[in-house]
Amino acid sequence: MKISKLHLLVLIMFLTACNVQNNKRTDKAKQEIIEAERAFNNMAENEGIAAAFLHFAADSAVLMRNNKLIVGKVAIEKSFGNSLAKQEGVSLTWEPDFVDVAKSGDLGYTYGKYIYSVTDSSGVTSRDTGIFHTVWKLQENGEWKFVWD
Repeated sequence: MKISKLHLLVLIMFLTACNVQNNKRTDKAKQEIIEAERAFNNMAENEGIAAAFLHFAADSAVLMRNNKLIVGKVAIEKSFGNSLAKQEGVSLTWEPDFVDVAKSGDLGYTYGKYIYSVTDSSGVTSRDTGIFHTVWKLQENGEWKFVWD
């Protein structure tokens, strides 16, 4: 089958246009996920860790804590127990170092460093640092919620 130069040129233009649209969609999604991470971190600082995790969790979200899976938003809420209010002397902060998004623009992930601090009644602060990894999914209402943390 012979492809004319005109057909080849049209095909190249089409593929280039598709790639530009894909890049715009994924760049926009990356920025939205970074903004969601920042809002998540700010809420954890201002309203408490549990409130932030519940707000940003998708209904089907999964947490892995102490080598156990906590599956679903209801189970996540239950896992926090009576600690849903902001706890004095306890803080969790993080910053994504990397974000990537699927070409579809509706699924992405981040990773970076976190600091978990607890100050006891005598004023002594202990810190735990580590690496986090979060998978984000675009919800039907346009919000990004995490599905794995």
